Amino acid sequence: MRVAAALAAACLWAASAAAQVGVDTALVLAVDASGSIDTAEFRLQKEGIAGAVTDPQVLRAMQGGIQGRVALAYVEWGGPGMAATVVDWIVIDGRAAAERFAAAVVAAPRSPQSYNALGDAIDHAAALLDRCPCTPSRRVIDISGDNPDNRSARPAPMARDAAVRAGITVNALAILEDGGMGARGKPWLVENYEAEVIGGPGAFVEVARDRADFAAALRRKMILEIAGGTVRGFAGR
Repeated sequence: MRVAAALAAACLWAASAAAQVGVDTALVLAVDASGSIDTAEFRLQKEGIAGAVTDPQVLRAMQGGIQGRVALAYVEWGGPGMAATVVDWIVIDGRAAAERFAAAVVAAPRSPQSYNALGDAIDHAAALLDRCPCTPSRRVIDISGDNPDNRSARPAPMARDAAVRAGITVNALAILEDGGMGARGKPWLVENYEAEVIGGPGAFVEVARDRADFAAALRRKMILEIAGGTVRGFAGR
């Protein structure tokens, strides 16, 4: 309980500090916590996020913009209307803040989720960006998953379009669970996310070949998202 209270206090302090500053990017990390992911796999994802946020290359990207800082929040999503903000906004201006964010992600209990309402996750993340207590130059949703949208109150393409109209870029990280290919010769989930999930300037789909590849894929993705303005798509790695 003391650890949780300390982390909560750190988050509140960081959010208060954020209100006083501009940031280069406000980024929501929206992570699949649905029933398709077992406990060990979910722990691997959370540790991957912690490792990515504190990675030296990612830290350099976060400090390399005009403002020299970004704002991060962590969301878990799964069932219809069940997306949850697990770690609220923290301004990352150096390693100490990145480590606070990473520790909060790892320590947080898993939110209760069911299955695959991607559109509702996008809506939740967009609303969270509207409440960011900072002034971002760019607003980005980074949504990861291993299946397409199938149960959202507002389908993913509609939620994505609304976010883009609000000036938000939506990127995706596709976690591949099989070798199935789509009609255009890419993994079927990549093709689905390109058509129905991503949108906005420079939007792209990054690929994790499996759960073990999640951390490396997220590091690649965050560097591009934070750097801004880089147009790329699935590279077939």
